[in-house]
Amino acid sequence: MFNFTSLPPLSLYIHVPWCVRKCPYCDFNSHDNHQSLPEQAYIDALIRDLEQELPLIWGRSINTVFIGGGTPSLFSAEAYDRLFSSVRALLPLQHDAEITLEANPGTVEAGRFSEYRDVGINRLSIGIQSFDQDALQALGRIHDSKQAIKAVEYAHQAGFDSFNLDLMFGLPGQDEKKARHDVETAIALAPPHISYYQLTIEPNTLFYAQPPSLPDDDPIYDWQLANQASLAEAGYMQYETSAYAQKGHQCRHNINYWRYGDYIGIGAGAHGKISSASPQQIQRRVKQKQPQKYIDTAGTEAGLLEQTFVSKDEVGFEFMLNAMRLLDGVPTPLFQQHTGVPISTIKQAMQKAEQLELLQHTIERIRPTEKGQRYLNSLIELFI
Repeated sequence: MFNFTSLPPLSLYIHVPWCVRKCPYCDFNSHDNHQSLPEQAYIDALIRDLEQELPLIWGRSINTVFIGGGTPSLFSAEAYDRLFSSVRALLPLQHDAEITLEANPGTVEAGRFSEYRDVGINRLSIGIQSFDQDALQALGRIHDSKQAIKAVEYAHQAGFDSFNLDLMFGLPGQDEKKARHDVETAIALAPPHISYYQLTIEPNTLFYAQPPSLPDDDPIYDWQLANQASLAEAGYMQYETSAYAQKGHQCRHNINYWRYGDYIGIGAGAHGKISSASPQQIQRRVKQKQPQKYIDTAGTEAGLLEQTFVSKDEVGFEFMLNAMRLLDGVPTPLFQQHTGVPISTIKQAMQKAEQLELLQHTIERIRPTEKGQRYLNSLIELFI
């Protein structure tokens, strides 16, 4: 039996599954678009999907919204204006809610960012990945380095006070000089937030079936340390495994994930996690993945692909899997507040982690050590 004294903060995730072309490293639910997008039909389906979720979250307000994909910037600002009108009519959206849209440089033009801003989107996440033309080609990206730089300039011109650049390292053909150039170029463009993470080869991707030649792990780690130092010197403080932000520009939506907050997931293949006070439980929900099937079934029982309930044996691992991504960890009381179980349920694993110098635990805070940050998988495995 869970025991929630108060429910976690609530976010909304919206998935738009189409891309101009699927990248060979991408394992997200994304689909090539070879015809006109069913924009109106998909927005209708998202609204029906949200309506179906409402009984699970009555009385709760939305703190953050994240529109991911796929490539959400393929949709018009008018489509999002209609969607947000329905969102605001259906449930409370906090007046200062962070609303993020993922955008790819090859799908934006000068005026579009301003249009997104006008309909209430106040944060962008721009999928740059690299400023090196050879690397972009190897990654299957549809944009070039000039378009990447232009996209960032458009974000500034449109008046976005907060936006993120996605940047990867350990790319095919990359060396120390190229990795450093990517970070230096990103810093020079002055985004408030940079996500900087290593390319990994995931199952069910083209790169998994046809692996590219990648740099060795040892030099990659050296580049990472050097570039982390450059980011810190430029005022980008690392707050999460792969996230660096200027003061006041951390991604609130992602922090809610890492602190084991709740989130509604709407859209093709979207995932949600929702805690409830009556009955006391945590459930996970997954929507139909195939876009047309999602459109046809959204808002009905058939639109829900999976519904599972987190057990008391699983919840400690799930919490730590997320929370230990944060360099400062989390306040110790947050464990019971967001899991509904006492912290004594993970006491043995925490003691083992402390013995291995992977974790620091006090009455005020649980945080990974520097060693725990480097060997994060080893730290998390202790809580399975």
